[in-house]
Amino acid sequence: MTTRFTYLLTGGAVLALATLTACAPADDDTTSSSASPSASSATCDPASLSTLTAGKLTIGTDNPAYEPWFKDNKPANGEGFESAVAYRVAERLGYSKENVVWTSVTFNNAIAPGAKKYDIDLNQFSITDERKQAVDFSSPYYLVRQTVITTKGSKIANAKTLAELAGAKLGAQVGTTSYSAITDVIKPTEKPSVFNSNDDAKAALQNGTIDGLVVDLPTAFYMTAADLDDGVIVGQLPQVGVPEQFGIVLDKGSSLTGCVSQAVDSLRQDGSLAELEKTWLSEAGAPELS
Repeated sequence: MTTRFTYLLTGGAVLALATLTACAPADDDTTSSSASPSASSATCDPASLSTLTAGKLTIGTDNPAYEPWFKDNKPANGEGFESAVAYRVAERLGYSKENVVWTSVTFNNAIAPGAKKYDIDLNQFSITDERKQAVDFSSPYYLVRQTVITTKGSKIANAKTLAELAGAKLGAQVGTTSYSAITDVIKPTEKPSVFNSNDDAKAALQNGTIDGLVVDLPTAFYMTAADLDDGVIVGQLPQVGVPEQFGIVLDKGSSLTGCVSQAVDSLRQDGSLAELEKTWLSEAGAPELS
């Protein structure tokens, strides 16, 4: 996925975007960082950081802000994966919740060149070389997982393990990480179906040609909520290949980039990111298949 799902799009535009985002190859390895040179903890505090408003951290995201990334379209409530991550990063930088300010920024404006109305922005942005020409990215805070989806009543709707998927007829878009996840992780006894687009795959799922479809997790949440009749997330698969990465966006050359990456890295190292992922993604309807 090289572009975050823009839920405000409708009809064919959404489906076209779904095709683009489904599983484009990742641009960075899992340990890469687009940050400025590393910052020492001594310089990463509100008194030292140059933010839009002294003593405040302004965080941008789109409006509406969708679940499970945010909850109830209220980024400031700290609920939802990205809202929770944002507040943890702010905390590591020394900003209490009352010193965090949220602002609405459209997806395209957030990554456009030029002055920004935010200090940092979280909006399911995939880290790509093209985008790094216009903005900075923090270290990745989320590695996108591949996910099996189906419809209510399907023979795999209640599957809890990879073994329970072995006899299923599965499908994915051609040339994607999703297809590799079927062949390399699930290894079903029946050859998987290949589709030119997720639109074609969705039709095959709904007419019963396949039992399940493998897509990335953001696509899975969208398709089962808005694009499929009786859509169901079966579960997330173990990581396969080089995953797509989400990063926090900052202004190009921002003096904050190193400190923000340092905060993200510390959250990864102490298990906080994994904890938030489990709480807001796995337990929010996308259990892990083992």
